[in-house]
Amino acid sequence: MKKHWKRAVALFVACVVVIGSFTGCGSDKDTGGKKSDFKVAVVCSGSGKNDNGYNASACKKIEELSKEINCDYKIIEPVNGVPEALETLGGDGYNLVFSLEYDFDALIKGVGGAEPIAAQYPDTTFVVFNDDPNKDENGNVIHDNVISVLFDVNESAYLAGYLSVQVNENIEALFDNSYKLTELDKYRGLGFVGGTNSNGILVYSYAFIEGANAAAEEYGVKYNYFAKYDAGFTDSALGSTVAETFYNEGVNIVFADAGVVGDGITAKAKELGKIAIQTDANLDAQQPGHVLTSVMKITGVPVESITRAYAEGKINELDRLQTYDLKSGATEITDLAEISKYVKDQECWATIVEKVETARTKIIKDEIKITNKQNGEEFDPSTCPNVTIKTE
Repeated sequence: MKKHWKRAVALFVACVVVIGSFTGCGSDKDTGGKKSDFKVAVVCSGSGKNDNGYNASACKKIEELSKEINCDYKIIEPVNGVPEALETLGGDGYNLVFSLEYDFDALIKGVGGAEPIAAQYPDTTFVVFNDDPNKDENGNVIHDNVISVLFDVNESAYLAGYLSVQVNENIEALFDNSYKLTELDKYRGLGFVGGTNSNGILVYSYAFIEGANAAAEEYGVKYNYFAKYDAGFTDSALGSTVAETFYNEGVNIVFADAGVVGDGITAKAKELGKIAIQTDANLDAQQPGHVLTSVMKITGVPVESITRAYAEGKINELDRLQTYDLKSGATEITDLAEISKYVKDQECWATIVEKVETARTKIIKDEIKITNKQNGEEFDPSTCPNVTIKTE
């Protein structure tokens, strides 16, 4: 009894339950008030369940699934950190736990001399996102109850780069004088701001460059590319400062892949009459008319496929590394509906959208090779002669 009381207190402290306690597919009417034996949890990242994309997609999907398959669910925003939330959920007998935060050490390796959480709760399957930390130095799986999910965001980032140059080459037709965009006879440039100099950030930047290069080749022009890879994820003021530097160089579009830092970038874009690109969630309406698109990770897709596999008794048939590409629908750029509201020449805009759709089709058919730094592929700048890279 005492042990269960401690566990209940720990759960209360570790997390805030934001979608009702064990709301699930087994209703009182169907089960006579009994709860399902299949329990699923989603542990949100720091941006929370209402981020309009990355977390929200997973939360919405598990809520939908609970109505058609036999599972109870909880959605959690950690208060005292992801490890404590994972440990508590494992102790409470959850079968499947999706962890959306980039926080793996306690789960895989253990910290402070503690046994890895995955080893402590072998009957819980933990699913982590955006990395494959569950491998030893020889590439062998460490814990059989951990599944890693990667998104081929290189494909969607390529589309964002391709779109950016298409738009920049037609700024006079597309945008009115309320924008303060650098004229093409004066400068051609793009910017990128990343949180860390890591494969998870570089995968966006390199693919963005490759997409931009493809469009620049179509127009027979060259672009300068300004990149900063150590902006962190929390300082919006820094994002504003860096973006202003890039915009003042003559850049019209800056790609933000740096969490809250991106908020400062989009704000500066609005202030200066420029354009930005966001990541993870659909943030096109964050600064209406000044966010061209967002490169999204649609987490609901892997949440659905992995949850269904567990419900069907097939979870152990899945590879411990699951990869989701553009074709799967798990990564994408937005539908461009928001920015289209601010476009003058809709005929020109329709042509650009059609070109982007053609590029998307070619990617899905494997007709375009795009570097995937997240998988360890190396980027060769010489393959992008129409883009000159300048890093801070």
